[in-house]
Amino acid sequence: MKLNKELQVKLDIFQKDKRAYFSFLVLAFLFIATLPAELICNVRPIVIIVEGKPFFPILINYNEKDFGGSLPSEPDYKSARFLRLLKGLPEPSSTVSLVDDKNSFGLQLDDFEDEDEELGFSIELGDFENSPIVPPTETTSVKPLAPRDAWVLWPPIRYDYKYIPTESLTGHVVLAAPYRTPARNGDGFIESSWQDGHYLGTDDRGRDVLARLIYGFRISLIFGASLAITGTLIGCLIGGAQGFFGGWVDLAGQRMTEIWGSIPRLYILIILSSFLVPSVLILFLILNLTAWMGIAAYIRAEFLKIRNFEFIKAAKGLGVSNFTIMRRHILPNALTPVITFFPFEVTAGIFALVSLDFLNLGVPSPAPSIGELLAQGKNNLQALWILLPTFTALTSMITLLTFVGEGIRNAFDPRKTL
Repeated sequence: MKLNKELQVKLDIFQKDKRAYFSFLVLAFLFIATLPAELICNVRPIVIIVEGKPFFPILINYNEKDFGGSLPSEPDYKSARFLRLLKGLPEPSSTVSLVDDKNSFGLQLDDFEDEDEELGFSIELGDFENSPIVPPTETTSVKPLAPRDAWVLWPPIRYDYKYIPTESLTGHVVLAAPYRTPARNGDGFIESSWQDGHYLGTDDRGRDVLARLIYGFRISLIFGASLAITGTLIGCLIGGAQGFFGGWVDLAGQRMTEIWGSIPRLYILIILSSFLVPSVLILFLILNLTAWMGIAAYIRAEFLKIRNFEFIKAAKGLGVSNFTIMRRHILPNALTPVITFFPFEVTAGIFALVSLDFLNLGVPSPAPSIGELLAQGKNNLQALWILLPTFTALTSMITLLTFVGEGIRNAFDPRKTL
C-alpha cells in the first residue's frame, strides 16, 4: 500500500526514534500475547482425546456424563475425581465403621452403664426380636470401569482469573508464596506454590496471581484504547460542530462543556453507581461522559482556524455540503492533535480504571483488575508476590505508552517535518 509522502516522512521520523519505536514493538507484542488469554491461563484443557474422540472444553461446555460420569454438571477438570474418570479408574473404596478410633465417637456398651438406673433407659435382647441384625458392610461396592486411553493438552498455566482450588500439594491455598516460607507456628516450612502451578503465588482468596495479572493487563489495554477511541470520536463530533459553525452553536456548546466539566468525574461515578449495577459496560459509559472534553477543545480550535482557509471557501462556493466539507477537507487537516494525544488518552483511561478498581468503585469481583491486585497488595504487605509484579506491570505499561506518545508527538511536529 502506497502511503502519502507526508505521512511516510512522519513514519520515518517515528522509526528513527529508537526509544519510541521499540516501546511500540514491545507494547504491541505484550498486547498480542495477552489477547488470547484463555489459551494461556485456563482451568479447562484445550483438547481432550478419549479413545480417539476429541473434546474441546475451552470452546464447548461439557458435563460429566459426556466423559462417562454420572453428574449432569460441568466437571472440575483439575480434580482427582475427573482424572480417574478420564482414565477409567474406579473411585477409591470407603470404609464404614460404627466406631471411629480417631475421634473416639461411637456407641459402646460401657456408655450406658451409669445412665440405666438414673434415667430408666436400658437395652434388652427382646428389643431386637423383630428386627433382623444386618452386619455392617466394610466397603462400598463400586462399579468397575474399563481402563481408557486419554490424552489431555493443557494451557501453560492451568488456572484462570477466578478459579479457587480445593486441592493443594503444599496444603496452603490462600496467600501461597512462590518461594519457600517458614510456617506460622514455627514448625517447618511451607513449600513453594510452584508445586501447585502457581508461578506468582495466590491472592487472599486462593486465586492465581499470574492469571489475574495477564487477564487484567489485557482488560486494561482494551478498556483504555476503547475509551480513547470513543472519546476521540465524540470529541471530534462536538468540537468540530462548534468550530465549523461558530456563533451561537459555539457559544452554547462552550457554556455546556464548562458546566459539565466542572462536575468531578468521581462524584458522577459514585452517584450513578449507587443505583446501577456496576459492570465494565456501565463503567465504560460513565467515563465516556467526560472523556471527550479534552480532545473536543483541540478539534474546535483546529476547525476554527481551517474553516477560513481559501480552499474551504472555494468548496462552499461550489455548493459542497457542510458535512462533506467537515469530513473530507477540514478533519484530515485537523487530525494532528488527535493522533498526537491518542496514546496519552489511552494512558488516562487505564489510570481511571485502575484508580476506580483500587477504590472498590470499578468492576466487581471476581473480574480481573490491576487496581484490585494493588489493593490486595496494600492490604497484605507481607505478600510481595502480589504487589511487586502488579506494580511492575502497571508502570511498564504506562511508561511504554508515554514513550510511544512522545515519539508520535515528535513525528507529527510540523517544525520537524518541514
